[in-house]
Amino acid sequence: MIKILKPLFTWQLLFVIGLCNLQVTAQDLKKDYPKSFSVTVSNPLKQERQDVMVFLKADEIVKAVPSFNPKAFVVLDSNKEIASQYNTRKDEHQGIVLVLDKLEAGKPRKLTIRYNANGEKPRTYKKRTQAELSHKVGGEFQNRKYINGEKFVNVDSLRVPDEVTDHSFYIRYEGPGWESDKVAYRFYLDWRNGTDVFGKKTNEMVLQNVGQDGYDSYHELQDWGLDVLKVGKSLGVGTLSMFDAGKANRVEKTDSMISVIRENGNLFSSIVTDYYGWKVAGHVLDVNSRLNIHAGSRLTQHQVSLKGGVPQNLSTGIINDKKAKLHTSKGDQSQYGYVASYGKQSLNGPGDNLGIAVLFRPQDFQEFTKDENSHIVKLTPTGGKLEYYFLAAWELEPEGIKTEEEFLKYLDKTAKELANPVKVKIAGR
Repeated sequence: MIKILKPLFTWQLLFVIGLCNLQVTAQDLKKDYPKSFSVTVSNPLKQERQDVMVFLKADEIVKAVPSFNPKAFVVLDSNKEIASQYNTRKDEHQGIVLVLDKLEAGKPRKLTIRYNANGEKPRTYKKRTQAELSHKVGGEFQNRKYINGEKFVNVDSLRVPDEVTDHSFYIRYEGPGWESDKVAYRFYLDWRNGTDVFGKKTNEMVLQNVGQDGYDSYHELQDWGLDVLKVGKSLGVGTLSMFDAGKANRVEKTDSMISVIRENGNLFSSIVTDYYGWKVAGHVLDVNSRLNIHAGSRLTQHQVSLKGGVPQNLSTGIINDKKAKLHTSKGDQSQYGYVASYGKQSLNGPGDNLGIAVLFRPQDFQEFTKDENSHIVKLTPTGGKLEYYFLAAWELEPEGIKTEEEFLKYLDKTAKELANPVKVKIAGR
């Protein structure tokens, strides 16, 4: 049985450094980061938001502040330093990420970003998200099982060997994992391509300790938590599929798969997977899948793009578990739609309460349906692209959601927030 390890000394040291960073005086910061610009963040909803991710796009920053240096900056709320992260990869997520503990309704929040136009002066903050991919080395495949492997090694990317199937004992916990301080997820990086949930009893990062015995002791309750969701042949939560011939067809038959840890940051982490030659419903498609998570949130954002054809739908959903009650909403202009369930569907012992949900834009909605294993929502991609969100809420989380009423309230609040994103204005624009 795998037990969560006590925090490593290096983690403790980084956390202490982070605390010291946050205690540096405003005067010291002005000396180290002499230039500044302001950012105003506002909440369009008539309700307070918690753990709000604010994203400043790199091109918008440079347009407003040409001398900005992403290697030397700090974010201040009045004189209080706020943890931040800069995504350096040149894509739509390049830029500054920060998370506000709360954002009141009707009260714009003015932040100051101080920077040094020259050199590198990085800040260190507590790690609140993680993404990882780990496989064994030193062994070989025999009959599609990886034998005589020495240890697991974390990698930034992996072209999945053709020999890999379910339970090949090659990839640690069978696929990439990503987590926030609320919850952790994984998906099976093989023909199943289903999304699973690790419920967490701690706000610390745990994935680095999961599955280190080479097998699946994470199905039993550990100090950190456990695998709480039964996926099997279902969509688990948020698994990509296409509905055809009366069932949800996961991304099963492909020519090849490449998965990349795109970001592994303190506040924002991301995994990108390319599926080449997905054969489904008469189509042969190339699929690019990006999974994003930020600190303080249970939500995973799933961004999908397709090449090779125009499918009649892309579908997703949740497991059809008789122990949980189904809830659906088509959504409207004020909030996202969702398919969700809540009940004693956790795999822990007799079953703890577990809520799972997929949230989608109302304009993408086709219909709700189901098959033998899953509750399904059929969606329409636009221009070969689709975006949706999924989440899990386990009652044994720290300050977890423990009743159906609490879950539905949280779900409704989340659906409204997704439809009404925060507004960000950079000074000078």
